[in-house]
Amino acid sequence: MTLRVLLVDDQPLLRVAFTLIIDSQPDLEVAGEAEDGAQAVRLAAEQQADVVLMDVRMPGMDGIEATQQIVENCPDTKVIILTTFDLDEYAFAGLRAGASGFLLKNAQPDELLGAIRLVAAGDAVVAPRVTRRLLDTFAAQLPADGGRPRADQAVQALTARERSVLLQVARGLSNAEIAAELCLAEATVKTHVSRVLLKLGLRDRVQAVVFAYENRLVLPT
Repeated sequence: MTLRVLLVDDQPLLRVAFTLIIDSQPDLEVAGEAEDGAQAVRLAAEQQADVVLMDVRMPGMDGIEATQQIVENCPDTKVIILTTFDLDEYAFAGLRAGASGFLLKNAQPDELLGAIRLVAAGDAVVAPRVTRRLLDTFAAQLPADGGRPRADQAVQALTARERSVLLQVARGLSNAEIAAELCLAEATVKTHVSRVLLKLGLRDRVQAVVFAYENRLVLPT
């Protein structure tokens, strides 16, 4: 199956560079290009994009608002935030808006292609440790009571083992590290992570980390 990628950036040269890289792959194709957030929202729905590469600093509707609208309107479409710095406050806002991760604009072609495929498969393109560092850095932006009503009822639906796995994910551990920490098989951890995401209505492990922080299941260090 060919993955359809929507490019969103107000810099034409950057869109051209990404197009050349993506269209060189037999399993990927550029479904469209947008130069601002409003156009991105419209094209994501019209072109049924699988993955959106989303710049954030654009005139008019920025990438954060566009990400939120795309996630709400096109639940099967995944968004990767494009950023210049790995501790960019816009990348943090993008994760909270529903993005599945972020990618540096100076990433190598193999990183870009790998990120697109990973996100399309339901994984996250941000290493858990990097996500946690991002959240730690911008923890002051999290309200004292969390960014949403406390999800006590949803958390109570988790088994004890699933809650343990969620807490380890929030600590920034990979599946292999969680398996070693909890003395489980890695495949078992993967199953638990999938069940946690399903029960909490989350898209991926990045959103699980955000959920845990916002609901104060873990506290920034």
